[in-house]
Amino acid sequence: MRLLGRWCAGCLGWWGLPRAVLGAGLALVLAASPVRTAGAEPARLRAEAVAIGLEHPWALAFLPDGRFLVTERPGRLRAVGADGRLGAPITGLPRVDAAGQGGLLDLALDSDFARNRTLYFCYAEPDPQGRGNSTALARAVLSADTTRLQDLRVIFRQQPRVTSRLHFGCRIVEASDGTLFLTLGERYHRMADAQKLDNHHGKIVRVTKDGAVPPDNPLVGRAGALPEIWSWGHRNPQGATWGPDGRLWMHEHGPQGGDELNRPECGGNHGWPIVTFGEQYGGGRIGEGTHKPGMVPPLYHWTPSIAPSGMAWLTSDRYGAAWRGNLFIGALRGQHLVRLELDGARVVREHRLLTELGERIRDVRQGPDGWLYVLTDAPDGRLLRLRPAP
Repeated sequence: MRLLGRWCAGCLGWWGLPRAVLGAGLALVLAASPVRTAGAEPARLRAEAVAIGLEHPWALAFLPDGRFLVTERPGRLRAVGADGRLGAPITGLPRVDAAGQGGLLDLALDSDFARNRTLYFCYAEPDPQGRGNSTALARAVLSADTTRLQDLRVIFRQQPRVTSRLHFGCRIVEASDGTLFLTLGERYHRMADAQKLDNHHGKIVRVTKDGAVPPDNPLVGRAGALPEIWSWGHRNPQGATWGPDGRLWMHEHGPQGGDELNRPECGGNHGWPIVTFGEQYGGGRIGEGTHKPGMVPPLYHWTPSIAPSGMAWLTSDRYGAAWRGNLFIGALRGQHLVRLELDGARVVREHRLLTELGERIRDVRQGPDGWLYVLTDAPDGRLLRLRPAP
């Protein structure tokens, strides 16, 4: 659990000026602060504010016409113009339980969006009888005028519903075969459920675009196991992406320490809460240690925690050849952007960027133009484009 972490500095931007004064399009030169590792050289970035005034933005997608789609956690989906102008909230969303860490969360465009205008989103869905909530995955068609969602259909609901405002997970990834992965938190108070296969808490599930179970899922036909499950033993996964190796990559929050980078294995048990590099809040051991036979260890971990959120591979040369193929991860508690250099599945160097910004980074994506874009998590959050400083 990260609770609400450390919130950003409210309405004040750089030099104590209100963000409204800063306005869209302002370029800030930020010195990156890499971790002190051999051969790591500092980089400089210029963060351009594309849009301001977003209320706790959570996820970002890129429309074919050059506009952006952004979810706001309180329950709004907006189109944002290339000029930074915020569109009116798009209508047609279902009821969202926007409390604590819950609300309208991730967003993903269908790989054939330019033709079918289909998108997917996940959110905290309230129980109709008021008995808690759970993470739900829906699909819909965005109208041609980008004002409303049509043909809405919920294709997956996490079970069971519980009374909790924490650990929804909720990142969506379309695999190369067209199936959908959805990350699911263990809802904090139900952490033991992450080791049980009769529920969706602390799991990654894989479904088709209609919500059906792919016949090659690892638990199909196993008695007492839910067939949607792909992997289990997860805590609160708030970042996921399809890797250049043709595999799903994700990260998840640890407790007090032990945030993890993982490559979820088909039918893999990733250990929580039996193994972890973290500890109880306030101190105290959790589980049986950091490793156990039969449980998949993380590729990398952060102790102390950075509270990772959002995740993207850089495939462009916009920042030079050395950055191509690096993995970028936002940090909420850490208030920075992580750049990881990898050798296959092994992290060889970590750099921490945007430390001067002092804002919680909720999402990071590579745009069609090859630049990186980030969302800052605040009551007046921003959409930023990152460019190399001159």
